[in-house]
Amino acid sequence: MSSLTAGIVGLPNVGKSTLFNAITQAGAESANYPFCTIDPNVGIVEVPDERLYKLTEVVTPQKIVPTAFEFTDIAGIVKGASEGEGLGNQFLSHIRQVDAICHVVRCFDNDNITHVSGKIDPIDDIEIINLELILADLETVNRRLERVQKLVKQRDKDGLLEHEVLLKVKEALEADKPVRSLILDEDERRIIQHLHLLTIKPVLYVANVGENDIHQPEENEHVANVKNFAAEEDAEVIVVCASVEEEIAELDYEEKEAFLEELGIEESGLDQLVKATYQLLGLGTYFTAGEKEVRAWTFRKGMTAPEAAGIIHTDFEKGFIRAETVSYDDLMDAGSMVRARERGKVRLEGKDYIVEDGDVIHFRFNV
Repeated sequence: MSSLTAGIVGLPNVGKSTLFNAITQAGAESANYPFCTIDPNVGIVEVPDERLYKLTEVVTPQKIVPTAFEFTDIAGIVKGASEGEGLGNQFLSHIRQVDAICHVVRCFDNDNITHVSGKIDPIDDIEIINLELILADLETVNRRLERVQKLVKQRDKDGLLEHEVLLKVKEALEADKPVRSLILDEDERRIIQHLHLLTIKPVLYVANVGENDIHQPEENEHVANVKNFAAEEDAEVIVVCASVEEEIAELDYEEKEAFLEELGIEESGLDQLVKATYQLLGLGTYFTAGEKEVRAWTFRKGMTAPEAAGIIHTDFEKGFIRAETVSYDDLMDAGSMVRARERGKVRLEGKDYIVEDGDVIHFRFNV
């Protein structure tokens, strides 16, 4: 499976690189001026999943291997990026390469950290970026329409279909609406897939708050505004304090738990963000469990058993015979694989089986 990646975008100085440092502990340079992140940093992040650790109570493995996926930190966009302002063209091409967007907006006041617009207004910030992405998409669509006109004149069937979808997309963009706000069927999406439109990508908003707002983010007026805005486009909002998350990221598991307890927080904003992004990308997790290791594997929801097996090794997919499968809940309820079998909860699934999130699978294959 080709890995999916989420891009972290936002205006300069909203806390993107601080958040990225926390996510990947990759030490991306973070400074109080625009454009300190020029080349996109790519970091691999582990997916927090307590099921993985609970499985070790049923199977006692020699090691545990969590699953992971990629985050890309993209340099701060400025007004006029679609016309090449700042490092506009470069930034837009980096966004084009990601599968989902985590849009970081500043919801904190701090006189020591300058804001590119000179004021804290997260909705204005969101709209600046959205408009730049819409303008870039509009340019792409208009260019494509010019080419498709020739096919329309020739009454080419595929050309006529594409022309119809492009006009629908253009109308939305001209009304300042992202392409993701349109209801497009599978065929329509396939027709415009090659354009790699920026505003068709799913978005998650990340409200970056100050340390004092961690406990009661609902009292932060900026956060409330972002949530109202996101609700209109059916998007999710995760509240984080990037500077605190960066501190937490440096701690080991036990220290992290103690620190979160001290702060009165059940789950770090970072863990919430990783899980929400994972969902946004349409990803799920299945497990393999044996004496050597208990391991989590990332798969795209909708994959068949042989395709999921191919994630482990291409030979598993080529020589797939069947998948011995039990759901995580059934296995935990039974307390052991033996008891799960006795209860008839372990199923033998064939090539057409669609893998479910939380499946514990043993693949049988022949090479």
